[in-house]
Amino acid sequence: MKTFLITGAGTGIGAATAKRLAGSGAQVILAGRRANLLEDVLKTLPGKGHGLMSVDVSDKDSLNKALKETLGDNALDGVFANAGIGGGNRYGEDDRWSEIIDINLSGAYYTSMECIPYLKRSNEKYRNIVITSSCLARFGVPYYTAYCASKSGLTGLVRALAVELGASRILVNAVLPGWVNTGMAREGIQKLADHTHKPYEQALKEQLGFLPLQKMSEPDEIAALVGFLFSNVQTSITGQCIDINNGSHMI
Repeated sequence: MKTFLITGAGTGIGAATAKRLAGSGAQVILAGRRANLLEDVLKTLPGKGHGLMSVDVSDKDSLNKALKETLGDNALDGVFANAGIGGGNRYGEDDRWSEIIDINLSGAYYTSMECIPYLKRSNEKYRNIVITSSCLARFGVPYYTAYCASKSGLTGLVRALAVELGASRILVNAVLPGWVNTGMAREGIQKLADHTHKPYEQALKEQLGFLPLQKMSEPDEIAALVGFLFSNVQTSITGQCIDINNGSHMI
């Protein structure tokens, strides 16, 4: 039985991925800051042996301790560094720059690095790290400097780690979603609506109108891509930043 760690597992993409992996017969360890949300997801998972870690990924010492307490001498076969926060920031006294960078970028870095010893214990020929970046790594949005910078930084992290860990047969990739039907996305649309003094539905329609497919993705769609990367049905994709964004960015 494979064992996977998922951060940001209490909601959205993380919760959907946990359900998909558990449904395929894997053991899943849910990690996040809010234990009540993790417990709610845990109750929905098929199979046995799943666990949870209530931890802030931006605190590397707490992360190290939680992994030791949860895994002991056991191994991980894959890590989904998915934890992140959204929203804008403006330079000044209440700037959220450090908060967003610490969780989105440093948190993924700490998660990856702290999990490498557990991945190296795995008996699988290939192990995986998958990181959630964003389509905002591809283009800028005004007053989203911290978010865009953090998600762009993750693409560099992925490429460097893929080279660093290639000899250990640890594949490292990122998924770059666009709008996904999650609480974070709905909150973002609501803030846009409030800022422009428009109804939520109008703001949503306008945002989707920029996309060739004119829709949001569902969390299960992102989970399916992560599940494919973890499945090792191929072992040649590493160092890649995979866009899954309804056409918002094309290369």
